[in-house]
Amino acid sequence: MIPAVLPTYTRAPLSFVRGEGSWLVAGDGSRYLDLGAGIAVNALGHAHPALVAALGAQAAQLWHVSNLYSIPQQEKLAALLVEHSFADTVFFTNSGTEAAELAIKMARKSWYDQGQPERTEIVTFEGAFHGRSTGAIAAAGSEKMTKGFGPLMPGFHVLPFGDHDALRAAVTDRTAAVMLEPIQGEGGIRVLPDACLKGLRDLCDATGALMILDEVQCGMGRTGKLFAHEWAGITPDIMMVAKGIGGGFPLGAVLATERAASGMVAGTHGSTYGGNPLGCAVGAAVVGIIADPAFLAEVTRKGALFRQKLEGLVAAHPTVFEGVRGQGLMLGLKCRAAPAEVVKAGYAQHLLTVPAADNVLRLLPALNIPDADLAEAVVRLDRAATLLEKAAVA
Repeated sequence: MIPAVLPTYTRAPLSFVRGEGSWLVAGDGSRYLDLGAGIAVNALGHAHPALVAALGAQAAQLWHVSNLYSIPQQEKLAALLVEHSFADTVFFTNSGTEAAELAIKMARKSWYDQGQPERTEIVTFEGAFHGRSTGAIAAAGSEKMTKGFGPLMPGFHVLPFGDHDALRAAVTDRTAAVMLEPIQGEGGIRVLPDACLKGLRDLCDATGALMILDEVQCGMGRTGKLFAHEWAGITPDIMMVAKGIGGGFPLGAVLATERAASGMVAGTHGSTYGGNPLGCAVGAAVVGIIADPAFLAEVTRKGALFRQKLEGLVAAHPTVFEGVRGQGLMLGLKCRAAPAEVVKAGYAQHLLTVPAADNVLRLLPALNIPDADLAEAVVRLDRAATLLEKAAVA
């Protein structure tokens, strides 16, 4: 008999009743150190006082009015994002998947309005994850996400990750955009080198193709810059953000240049809940904290400290781990053991991590995690690895 909750997840036998910073508390009072942060969502940890205050104050005034009316909280957050990014305009969604759908529509509509309706093709890359809507799974193209859900939305060319020749051949006068993650999250914390991102920007400039960056997981301070592409010194034409922007409240956005967004006039897109007063009040509080250069510098420092400790962990357990990858506080442990087994061993140490593709364990702590908690995380990972080693020889 099918359960009341549709069984599309393989859930761990854990449930939590309270969160405090980088810790989650189960019903029996046991505490778990959270290195997943809701898959990079709880960027400021659990129950951050500023976010609790922003949500409470807004909830006492106004929750929802719909986009039939002007929403001052939405205008405030949009202005903050424009101030701190390449963008000229912002559309708010409830999730990264919805942001991906708009990014696809926006790119194609841009060329249609420029009198080139044949420019509909979008180049994407293997290992990508842009969400689970029909458009987003077609963009990623992996059998794991697309099997059984055909026919898929046409117009996507999925290329091997890092194949420069294939990329140059694929971008033609029918290409509307190239869409990618500067760091693949679900794909295994695979970082696109700055030189490649610069080269891709040059290719888009030369061919006119729009650059769409998916920073749903790697954006909002996760790498030590507000947005990951800033490390390469380039800017996209369209960018999707979500996850960390709401600090735990469902919120996403598409940021765009005026040129890229020019076709999106009244009636071309909409959202009932997107950009409501509650979400935008919390989002403005999040951006106000994370966009501070001093805060971002601390993320970079913590990321370097954590990586150094993880390198020592790899050296101590070469049969369990083989390397560290990533940037800032978006790090991955390349595993020799199955990542799911490492995650399970972590549960026994009251440590929460997230598996990814390419045999990688994702470590996505709150950006404000104390140094002491990072040190404790490595202690618990060490214990988990020791148990796996003992089990392997038993």
